[in-house]
Amino acid sequence: MLEAIGARSVEELFAAIPPAIRLERELELPGGMPEQDVYAHLRELAERNTSAEDEISFLGAGMYDHYVPALIDMLLGRSEFLTPYTPYQPEISQGGLQAMFEYQTAISELTGLPVANASVYDGPSAVAAACYLAHLANGRSRVVVSRAVHPQSRETLRTLSHGYGTQVVEVPLRNGRTDPDTWEEAIDGDVAAVVFQQPNFLGAVEDAAALAAAAKRSGAVVVGSYDPIPMGILASPGECGVDVAVGEGQTLGNRLDFGGPSFGFFAATEAHLRRMPGRIAGETRDVDGRRGFVLTLQTREQHIRREKATSNICTAQALNALAGVVYLGWLGRAGLVELGELLLQRTAYLRDSLAALDGVSLLHEQPVVRELAVELDVDGTAGVRRVIGRCQDAGINPGYPLGADYEEHPTGLLVAITEQRTRKHIDRLAAVLAEAISAEQAGCGTREEAHA
Repeated sequence: MLEAIGARSVEELFAAIPPAIRLERELELPGGMPEQDVYAHLRELAERNTSAEDEISFLGAGMYDHYVPALIDMLLGRSEFLTPYTPYQPEISQGGLQAMFEYQTAISELTGLPVANASVYDGPSAVAAACYLAHLANGRSRVVVSRAVHPQSRETLRTLSHGYGTQVVEVPLRNGRTDPDTWEEAIDGDVAAVVFQQPNFLGAVEDAAALAAAAKRSGAVVVGSYDPIPMGILASPGECGVDVAVGEGQTLGNRLDFGGPSFGFFAATEAHLRRMPGRIAGETRDVDGRRGFVLTLQTREQHIRREKATSNICTAQALNALAGVVYLGWLGRAGLVELGELLLQRTAYLRDSLAALDGVSLLHEQPVVRELAVELDVDGTAGVRRVIGRCQDAGINPGYPLGADYEEHPTGLLVAITEQRTRKHIDRLAAVLAEAISAEQAGCGTREEAHA
């Protein structure tokens, strides 16, 4: 091979790679094992993990333990969906293209926006892509983002914005929601996009219409990052004046497997149709007048044109998006509303139950739908982690330590609800959490944070 390409050695072949990022040694790979020994070894490794099915989980923060109906596994396991490549050849890809088209239709109906693409990789990359779309649309150099947007989305936005020279300005919170005064002050004629989350990372329902209206006056693109499940009972992005609605699609029929995979949804007004990342499936008629589907408004080459492309999306997340549309079809319009109302009621019961405990106080009193933030009367984030560890020893995962991302809330705990958490589970959480806080306050032993 070296001779064929004109290289004298492997070192010369990789000379363009900077020395600082080269390994310069052999990989530390163990010796081979018989198949049955490999299986036993992997079983042993798997037993070290605790899944959402091994404990009663109130962990959320963007990924949730929703029930996934058997119908989804059955359909996603079919080879025509599981194994195909990107449907660039419509004559042999009508099933896949129609699935994409139906998915886009469902997302448009859910968001109240006229166009949607056939998904992107995940929620954080969807937020970053939406702000790049805004930069392309108006050429401005600043993005205003609420501190209540998911920390990983903000981090992804900062990373991508650095590449195309856009400054990210973060707006602080007031009483658990985006500070409206600081938000309005930060928006001027140089702002390409504004980003808020609904409900926000602390579980609070934002005044989306007011946040959008403040940005509209400057001509900035309004980006809303939405949890799709609460959209069944909240005003849609389209109703609130949002230009681009994005979000994490894991809650729509996707499991908590290995931290993913999942998909990001992306919908927008027609003004941004040709700048949207990813693929768009369109409906058409063939020469005989028969209904058909094609990839439309974008060429294949635009996804591989490096910095000139709006996206590098290919096949990776289409199967997860299919799970999303199957899940929405399984629920139906009435089912989505019913699910949202169920979460609302159980979250209200959860909030009352936790607020009644000694050593627990509400971090804010804003309206919530499926997730809420509390503060524990313990010593900082380390104390919260020890409380979480004690709860896990009792078979309960009580939530996410906010101090990991918000230094202003070192004793905060984010607690989430899905339809799989019953009143009995909530009562169990309250009892276990009260005992764990009491033990922490009394200094009854310690627990390794790594285990927590």
